[in-house]
Amino acid sequence: MERAPQKVRSGFAAWITRRYTRQGLWSLFLMCAFPLHAWTLILAFRDISWLTDRTNAWDAVGVTSYGLVFAFVESLVFFALVVLLGYLVPGSWEVNRRVALMTALALVASLWAMLEQLFFLVGTGFPGWFVGFLVGSGHPARVFIVLLVGVVGLTVLVPALLVMRSERAYRSVRGLIDRLSILTMFYLVLDVIGLVIVIIRNI
Repeated sequence: MERAPQKVRSGFAAWITRRYTRQGLWSLFLMCAFPLHAWTLILAFRDISWLTDRTNAWDAVGVTSYGLVFAFVESLVFFALVVLLGYLVPGSWEVNRRVALMTALALVASLWAMLEQLFFLVGTGFPGWFVGFLVGSGHPARVFIVLLVGVVGLTVLVPALLVMRSERAYRSVRGLIDRLSILTMFYLVLDVIGLVIVIIRNI
């Protein structure tokens, strides 16, 4: 009776290690967490002045701490999704190349999410010539979706092909992972501090 949980854990671990190593998973998690934390801090620095003016500096720190904790939870969810998508990559690939590919795709997806938020935060619309082009096409919604899918598809496909086929691109992504991992671990330290602040504020 006591051996069943161990067998379940062993089976799950074996399923994971078919495509990843512990170091590979850790590197991939750091790369998933990096853009989410960086964007959270950018938004926090953007809003911290008016938050301080509206209430006080402690409330601004509290809001930033909540943002960091939420970014950590988002990172876990995003990481789980990226890991699962990695199982679509052929099993013959070496772990480091798989991690490099999924890192590139994760960063591209994060960049598009940031651009979407930035578009609404800044509040600028599309250029007049682009709106005119869509209206003149006779099917603006359909044309816009096709263009959007095409642009997003290219930004995903090109990095993926480079990592798969170019040794130089692969090494560049590996170097990027090594550099950004150090910065992301600093962000994780901020997460811990933020969690402590959130707990203190709710005591």
